[in-house]
Amino acid sequence: MGLPMARNLLHAGHPVQGFDLNPLAADALQNQALFTRTDSAAAALSQAQFVILMLPDSDIVDRLLWQGAHALADALKPSQILIDMGSSDPVRSRDNFDKLAAKGIAFVDAPVSGGVKRAVDGSLSIMIGGETSVVGTVRPVLQALGKNLVHVGAAGAGHAVKALNNYVSASGLLAVSEALAAAEQFGIDPHLVNQVFNTSTGRNNTTEVKVENFMLSGAFNSGFALALMRKDVQTALGFIERMGTPDSQATVCTRTWVDAETALKPGADHTEMYKFICRRT
Repeated sequence: MGLPMARNLLHAGHPVQGFDLNPLAADALQNQALFTRTDSAAAALSQAQFVILMLPDSDIVDRLLWQGAHALADALKPSQILIDMGSSDPVRSRDNFDKLAAKGIAFVDAPVSGGVKRAVDGSLSIMIGGETSVVGTVRPVLQALGKNLVHVGAAGAGHAVKALNNYVSASGLLAVSEALAAAEQFGIDPHLVNQVFNTSTGRNNTTEVKVENFMLSGAFNSGFALALMRKDVQTALGFIERMGTPDSQATVCTRTWVDAETALKPGADHTEMYKFICRRT
């Protein structure tokens, strides 16, 4: 996700200093105007107004920010704004907001939805949490990355909505997988079943985008790992539990995604949930 997002920042005229543990990521941008490759995360933020993190989870974000002799939080300046655009835990993001605020550093959580395809064309949906004035400052940068920007609340709110969105998405994919498996067991062509779904009330992102392209085709290469979906669903369940609201559906959904990750090969695509369901039929 970070590579196409960096490209869109460059295309919009924003100078980018970039660092990734994978050197091939920087290689892909090496000859682009306005791009500077750095050899550390701290070096990448040395002249930046906005510091954007695109990392898998809060454990990695917190290690980067707070742990070790080169903790990123120690290198940040009060004039800089940290934007966490990965799928972090909302409660831990709120904690990071408070800890950075004590240092005079602004924090915004701005996770995205839309996958690699929409990262490439700059049409991501971005849910934003943070102080209104700071969100207004970062909005022009985020507009280079997404088309649907919604300020959903205070710090951590963006990551809360992101986790809940992925829970709803994961529930939909699971429901579609079980429905297609049952239809096929009865002798009905699953392609026809999905055609009906897409002209009826069962239509959702899975039926429109994933069933034909990645599931029934057997490609299973949407570009979003099953492990990441499982992680996001677990984050959503933890958030729902902390809110004290009903969680029965989220509990069952999370258990199934955990079971699928255990049963499938490491690195499995999240659309392989369909393969997992069919194996259990």
